[in-house]
Amino acid sequence: MEKDFDQMNYYEILDVKPSASTAEIRSAYNEALQIYQPESLVSYSFFSREERNKILSLLEKAYLTLINEVQRDKYDTETNLKGSSGSAEKDAIIKKEPMNIFEINRQAFNSVARKNHTAELKTKISQSQLIKEILSRQEIKGADLKAIRNELGVDIETIHKETKIRLECLICIEADDREKLPAAVFLKGFVKAYLKSLCIESADVISALYMSSITTQKLT
Repeated sequence: MEKDFDQMNYYEILDVKPSASTAEIRSAYNEALQIYQPESLVSYSFFSREERNKILSLLEKAYLTLINEVQRDKYDTETNLKGSSGSAEKDAIIKKEPMNIFEINRQAFNSVARKNHTAELKTKISQSQLIKEILSRQEIKGADLKAIRNELGVDIETIHKETKIRLECLICIEADDREKLPAAVFLKGFVKAYLKSLCIESADVISALYMSSITTQKLT
């Protein structure tokens, strides 16, 4: 590539346009963390510990600067980006070169990282006695789903991002909050998506057991 990582400006580091919104900057930062975290197969394969730590440090510095309106404005001024938001001059910075870190694009990173994450979850599932015990029950409750998620070390925000199910809805599912749960026709699909995001097999069967539990609770 034409530039070393530490020679890029903060927008190039996060692979966003200088006119990017706060939400876009936050999303780009979270995505980059998934790529360069130590557990990532791609990160482990292509970078030394020192290189990875350097990249993570630069990512954090770029993010903390651009996410803060005052700091971002100051940075734009100091780097001669002030006043050119959305202009051809500012966009040209991004167009100079696609964000190809060591000739591997972000899409490739994400694809490998996702496969690695899936393999890791399946390994944890196969080794967890708690999950095996829960999945063998004839009744599955929201608390059981939460216990599985916690056992796998997956935060609820991750499921929200992967499934696009509202965070409040996921919380209600785990809490068996019947008053706030969506209609059954939607609820079953949400639970299936929840289970699939955790790589739990037999999602149809498990979601049916959950729905049965919810129905029983309503009748009692």
